Amino acid sequence: MSDAARDPDVDPARHGCAAAALFILSFRQRDELAALASRGGWQVIAARRADGAEQRFLASGAQVAVVDARGALGDGLAAVAALGDTIAANGGALLVLVSRGDVGEVGTLHDAGATHFLSSPHSEDEFIQTLRFAARHAERMAGDWKSVRGQVDALGWRYDPKSPALQLTAGLADILAAGDITSPRTLLHRLAHDERPIALRALRRLMASGAATAFAHDLPGVGRVVHHLTVDRDTGAIDAVVERLAGIPEPAAVLREALSSVRDAAGARLWLDRRLEMPGDKPVQAMLVALNRFDIVNSAYGRPAGDVLLRTAQKRVEDITGELLGRGAIVARLGGSEFLVAAVDNPARVELAAGRIAEALTRPFVAGGAVAVLGCRIGIAPAEAGDTTAMLLRRASEALAEAKASDSLTIHIARRDGEEGAPIDTLAVDLRRAIEQGEIDILFQPQVAIATGQITGVEALARWDHPTMGPLGAETLFAAADRADLVIGLSDHIQRIVLDRAARWPVSLAKLRLALNLTAADIARPGFADIFLDRVDSSGFPRARLTVEITESGLIEDLSIAATLLAALRSAGCRVAIDDFGTGYSSLAYLKALPLDYLKIDKKLAQDIAGSTRDRIVVRGVIDMARSLGLSVIAEGVETEQQLDLLAKEGCQYYQGFLCAEPLDTDSLAALITEKRK
Repeated sequence: MSDAARDPDVDPARHGCAAAALFILSFRQRDELAALASRGGWQVIAARRADGAEQRFLASGAQVAVVDARGALGDGLAAVAALGDTIAANGGALLVLVSRGDVGEVGTLHDAGATHFLSSPHSEDEFIQTLRFAARHAERMAGDWKSVRGQVDALGWRYDPKSPALQLTAGLADILAAGDITSPRTLLHRLAHDERPIALRALRRLMASGAATAFAHDLPGVGRVVHHLTVDRDTGAIDAVVERLAGIPEPAAVLREALSSVRDAAGARLWLDRRLEMPGDKPVQAMLVALNRFDIVNSAYGRPAGDVLLRTAQKRVEDITGELLGRGAIVARLGGSEFLVAAVDNPARVELAAGRIAEALTRPFVAGGAVAVLGCRIGIAPAEAGDTTAMLLRRASEALAEAKASDSLTIHIARRDGEEGAPIDTLAVDLRRAIEQGEIDILFQPQVAIATGQITGVEALARWDHPTMGPLGAETLFAAADRADLVIGLSDHIQRIVLDRAARWPVSLAKLRLALNLTAADIARPGFADIFLDRVDSSGFPRARLTVEITESGLIEDLSIAATLLAALRSAGCRVAIDDFGTGYSSLAYLKALPLDYLKIDKKLAQDIAGSTRDRIVVRGVIDMARSLGLSVIAEGVETEQQLDLLAKEGCQYYQGFLCAEPLDTDSLAALITEKRK
């Protein structure tokens, strides 16, 4: 550092701007210029592109801006024209750096709004001194220049190794709800997993070189932000000015970000930009999900109900994305009733997630006190060599349009260049073959009487060991079957296998009850009660030991038909259970109207009993309600002794879950029963 840079006469602190913010726009030498200004004591916010320069200057809190037009006169002139009026209106100063050969254009730059000039070549001392003159000019113009740290809404932080905690400005602390942020490391944990390495590298660069640097990330409720970092080499203290790259989002967007971890459209596009530039073995995939009939529901029940519905749909999409695609994927709301799921994963896995999302969005929603059934259409596009984000999203949009134009197609996958036609869903195609070749297997999960610890029954669960995706459960199978128009065929196939195997159980299993799931498609079939009972009788399995299970969504789609069917099966000797109770569509009126024997508490609700007092009260209410209606209660997904003890105290009679056993084949089930009877 030069002596002049250290000289207090050129220190901005002597002129009311200690650690003052400085906005720099340099098309070719951003980092070098930022480092030079930082050594002079300025808190630098530096940019390389002119896009949004006016908004970035305003958000920075700076009163002095530098436009580096050296070697880029045309770009520099355009930037000065964009910034000039704003800087003048805010009593600021605009310093323009020009090449010596462009000095003749100073008059044009002045007319555009520049207040100070410096031509190259120039020394570091001359640059710092010119910044000082610009700061004095701004002081005279504004009267009372305050640094960015004095602003109420400023975003920034400071870390001093000698201090017990990270210091945040009030604005940043409010956004982060930052009670647990005590160091740069804990601050990093608030970033998305894939953005932490970028920030960590910036901090390491800062500490290694001492030169000003920066890193960017998405901040929920704010959008894209940049942390401009400087360090005091004597004390090791790190200062950061956090700059918003976009304006504050409208309140609805802030609320949306607060309610979930989904990104906004701009954040999603930036995520895709970065992923498309990164080499990798797995392709980038874009999936567009559009809700059906949302406008009708929104018009019928009003915007508040529509907003609730969108948040519920968003949560379902988000849950499935997180479960199947993990950290290599994001979810974004694109506006209206459309979502983007972007992932770096193999195509089969993304198709699997699409199928699960399609199935989840066909389940009923509660909106405005009424039940609404929506459904969706999905378009998928895998990235190709040379794709930009715009190109990838355009092909995903075209695939979505194909799905919307079809009477029966839920999911459409954009074909790659040179492909003959687009594969609709490889999983659905594989499923048809699996049914024909008998690849669908059945496992049985024990149901245990809590009072005695004895296994009294089992639930039959379909499994398919897919050659590339591994074991797939019934939910995934039926989602694929729905897209291949195979739901009834798959359901019939599973029922036959279950009944045939149960009819041939060994003597040790002869007293067990068998629970068999029915689908909404089964309920809607004319004459299904007779078809099903004939199937049961033909297998030789006794009706008296059979329980049919139906989900809440299957009941709600047509309550009267469901009630008629269940009454017929119950009068024929079967018992009836409502499955997955507590998933969000329940009504006491439904339970009172239907002929039921069992209520099965959804596993998420059952597991919540070990959570807060409020969670326990909810579970207690469900159990009390069921028992007051004469129903036995079975809790699903019980995994710990604590959960079982609490359920027993609240009056639950039966449970199933990994605490007893995972789903078993017939031989393993018989061995477990024999072991428990010893």
